Amino acid sequence: MRALVTGAAGFLGTALVRALAGRGDEVRALVRRPSPALALPGVEIAVGDATDPAALRAAVRGRDVVFHLAGVRRAVDPEEFRRVNAGSTRTLLEACAAEAPALARFVLAGSMAAAGPSRTARREDAPLAPVEPYGASKAEAETIARGFADRLPVTVARPPRILGPGDRENLLFFRIARAGLALDFGDRPLSWIDVDDCARGFLLLAERPEAAGEAFFLASAETTTAAGLMREAARAIGVRARRVPVPDAALRALAAGADAVTRLTGRRLPLNRKLAAQLLAPGWVCDPGKARARLGFEARTPLADSIARSARWYVDAGWIRPG
Repeated sequence: MRALVTGAAGFLGTALVRALAGRGDEVRALVRRPSPALALPGVEIAVGDATDPAALRAAVRGRDVVFHLAGVRRAVDPEEFRRVNAGSTRTLLEACAAEAPALARFVLAGSMAAAGPSRTARREDAPLAPVEPYGASKAEAETIARGFADRLPVTVARPPRILGPGDRENLLFFRIARAGLALDFGDRPLSWIDVDDCARGFLLLAERPEAAGEAFFLASAETTTAAGLMREAARAIGVRARRVPVPDAALRALAAGADAVTRLTGRRLPLNRKLAAQLLAPGWVCDPGKARARLGFEARTPLADSIARSARWYVDAGWIRPG
């Protein structure tokens, strides 16, 4: 496989590049700046922005599979989500249509946020119903991708919360757990997946003919809650976590304050309105049955193992103190 991975220096991007390189595939990694983690045999580094048409046209030349992972997960201005997440998708698909018309597969990294929250297991045939700007931008990216289906074989992956070593999105939960707390936002179930399982799922989406033109939730069959995640993190770190109920109004106020600090200072804090909206939703549960039935895909990593791997990495990297 001659693959292009955009957003290759990100959490999932690094895992996907590692999986591709480990199989001996030829990988072009599009990054805004070089990353030591991508210095692997068979990996070509291409420096460029995922919203730059010229950079994308050059990046797709000679590729037979494109994985589009580049995007923004934190932004105070909702328009930034739309400009990057939806805009880069359109620009990259246009580049593929012009420079790689014989592309074997275009795999879009979507998100469960595009589908919207649900306490019961959401399936792929349900209408997209995002509830915040990030999810809306990912839903728009899906719509754009489907608009190219008559020219390019497009597949959409919709992972829920992704865990694993090197992740920054869930680091806040581990730091709270290290402080001996398990914040309880109520009975709001969450689907999740380990990053290496997710990368393996992306490879199947690129290779299996049954995946073309389809969307798939890639998730573990095991669910958790935010409090459950923190309790497991505390266990992995070696501390005892005390349950602390958090009223909805308090979380909203803290998130609004954090966003105000970000606007004033430019510093992106781990708490924001996007995270608060996700935590206060009734639940984020998806059904992984379609990927299992059509592709034979199962996320094999147990929650305890994924969190233990993450905790060890955070401690070794100095991101959290050992227990």
